[in-house]
Amino acid sequence: MTTQRDDLDPIDIHVGSQLKALRAAARLTQADLAGALGVTFQQVQKYEKGVNRMAASTLARASAALN
Repeated sequence: MTTQRDDLDPIDIHVGSQLKALRAAARLTQADLAGALGVTFQQVQKYEKGVNRMAASTLARASAALN
């Protein structure tokens, strides 16, 4: 089962794109950020694409990791 981008919430896509931009600006790999969040790099990929939503606690950890 493939998730189409049209099926995704625009807010999740926006949050994911911001996460990706901030991670790149901080020069962190997906694996680096995953370690800080306590998830796999595959999960970070899903967050960045907007496929999976980030919990508030995960957003707070990401904020701390990205300053």
